[in-house]
Amino acid sequence: MEDAKEVIPGSAYHSSPADSSTEVGQNYDHPRSWSTRMFDSFKRDPNAHATPPGTVGADGKVFDVETANAATADSGLARHLKGRHLQMIAIGGSIGTGLFVGSGSALANGGPASLLIAYGIIGIMLYCTVHALGEMAVLFPVAGSFSAYSTRFLDPAWGFAMGWNYALQWLVVLPLEIVAATLTIEFWNDSINPNAWVAIFLFVIIGINLFGVKGYGEAEFLFSIIKVIAVIGFIILGIILDVGGGPNGEYIGGSNWRDHGAFNHGFKGLCSVFVTAAFAFAGTELVGLAAAETENPRKSLPTAVKQVFWRIFLFYLVSLTLVGLLVPFTDKRLINGSSSADAKASPFVIAIKNAGIDGLPSVMNAVILIAVLSVGNSSIYGSSRTLAALADQGQAPKILGYIDRKGRPIVSIGIASVLGLLAFLAGSSKQTDAFNWMLALSGLSSIFTWGSICLAHIRFRKGWKAQGHTLDELAFKSQAGIIGSWIGFLLNCLVLIAQFWTGCFPIGYADMTPGEQVESFFEVYLAAPVVILFYVVYKFWKRTPFIRSHNMDLHTGIRELNIAELIAEERAEQAQWPAWKKAYKFFC
Repeated sequence: MEDAKEVIPGSAYHSSPADSSTEVGQNYDHPRSWSTRMFDSFKRDPNAHATPPGTVGADGKVFDVETANAATADSGLARHLKGRHLQMIAIGGSIGTGLFVGSGSALANGGPASLLIAYGIIGIMLYCTVHALGEMAVLFPVAGSFSAYSTRFLDPAWGFAMGWNYALQWLVVLPLEIVAATLTIEFWNDSINPNAWVAIFLFVIIGINLFGVKGYGEAEFLFSIIKVIAVIGFIILGIILDVGGGPNGEYIGGSNWRDHGAFNHGFKGLCSVFVTAAFAFAGTELVGLAAAETENPRKSLPTAVKQVFWRIFLFYLVSLTLVGLLVPFTDKRLINGSSSADAKASPFVIAIKNAGIDGLPSVMNAVILIAVLSVGNSSIYGSSRTLAALADQGQAPKILGYIDRKGRPIVSIGIASVLGLLAFLAGSSKQTDAFNWMLALSGLSSIFTWGSICLAHIRFRKGWKAQGHTLDELAFKSQAGIIGSWIGFLLNCLVLIAQFWTGCFPIGYADMTPGEQVESFFEVYLAAPVVILFYVVYKFWKRTPFIRSHNMDLHTGIRELNIAELIAEERAEQAQWPAWKKAYKFFC
C-alpha cells in the first residue's frame, strides 16, 4: 500500500472515482469552475478498467489474481444504481414496441391462442434464463456480464463472438429506434421533416447517457413507471370493455375466439409468433449487465430477478389475453403498419378505437414513443459497457476501454452515439430498406445471448461442483436450477429452428419470387452467419481452448471477500421471518 501511495498522491484521501467527486490522483487547494470540473471529468481514470484484470483474457489464460486485486479492488465503472433502479430496469426492460405494436402482427399471423402459447413458452424460457443470469451476476457482478461469462466458463472465442454480437445488437438498435421514434410522431403530424425529430431524440438520449449510469438509471426508472402504468391501465380498461362497460355497451366476452377461431395459419402461424415473442422480450437481460454498476447487487439483484415472473404473467399474458378477446385477428389494421412502432397497427390502440373512445389512442401513441426512447437509451448503455469490457479483455481496441473520472466508458459511449447518426436515413428514400436490414443484423442476437447465458450457467455449476464448492455457498440460487437452464437452452435452440423454417418458407411464400424468398430469409436470419463467422475466425486466430471445469476461475470478480459469513448472517435473519414474509420474499 505504501508503494501505491507513492504512485498515486492523495490516494489515502480519495478511495475511487465511483465514490468521490474529486478525481483520483489530484488534490485541489482552491475551488474550480464548473467548466473546469466538467472538462476534467472526461480525463482518463488511471486506476479504472471495465473488467478487473483478473478476468480470463482472450488467450484463455488467467491473469495473476493477487496482482489484479492489489491493483484494482473494484471496477472503474461508477456504482450508482440503487435497488429501485434495478427493479424498474427489470420490470420495464422488455415492455416496449414488441408488446405494444409487434403483438398485433403476431395476433394476425397466429391467432389469439398462438399468441398466448408462444408468449407463454418464451416467458418460461426467459424466466429460466434470467434466474441463471442472476445466480452468476450476484456472485460475479462484472462488466460485460454475458461475454465475460462465456469467456470464463465456455470458450474465450465464444465470449468474443457473444460480446461483439451483443454490442452489435445495441449499436444497430439505436438508429433503428430513433427512426421508429420519428414514425410515432407521424401519428400526430407528418408535415415536419423527420430529420428534425432525429436530431432532437439523439440529443436527448446522448445527453442522458453523458450523465453516467445515474442518468441512465433515473431515466429508465421514469420510463418504466410510465410503461407499467400504461399496461395496468389497459388491463383494467380491457376488462371493462370485454364485459360491456364501454361507451357502446357491447358485451364482447369470447366472441372473437368463437366466431373467428383460436388459431390462424396452423403450426407455421404458431412458429412465426414464437419469433415475434422472442424479439418482444429483448432487453430482459439488461438487469444482469447493470449488476456491475449497482451499489449492492447481492441484495438488489435477487429481488429484481424474481420479479421477472410477475412481469411475464401480468404485463404480457394478462394484457395479451385481453387483446385476443377484444381484437379479431382478421382485422386488417394489424398488418398494415408502416413500421414496428406504428401505433395504427397496435392492437391496444385498435381495441380502444373499436370501443369508440376518443383521445386514448393518442395517449397510447405517447406511451409507444416513450417505450421507443427507452430502448434507444438502453442501446447506448448496453453497447458501451460491453465494448469497454471487451477492450479490457483484449478482444477489442484498447481505446474502447477508456473510462473517465466519473466512471463512464466515454469512448464507447461516443462510438455508440456516432452510429446513432445513421438515423438520419429516416429522411431519405432508403428509409424502409435501412430499417429492415438494420433489424436483420440484430434480430437473432438476443436468442444467441440467452442461449449462451443458460449454457454458461450449466458449465458454471459443473465447475463449481468440480472444485469442491456447494450450492449453500451461493448468495442467490436460481429457482429453476440446472434443469431450468437446460430448458432455457433447448427452448432457445427451438426458437432458432422455428426462425429458420419461417425464414425459408414464410407465410404466403407460394406467391413470392425466388429473389423475394432469399431476401426474406436473410432479413430474419442474417445474425446467425455473422455470429458463426466471428467465432470461427477468432477461434483459429487465437487458438483458444475450451474451458475445463477444474480450470475455471471461480474467484476473480467476487465483490465481498467474506461472502460465507454474510450469507450465514442473512440466513439466520431469514429464519426468524414470519411465514408471510418468507412466502413474499420467495416470489418477490
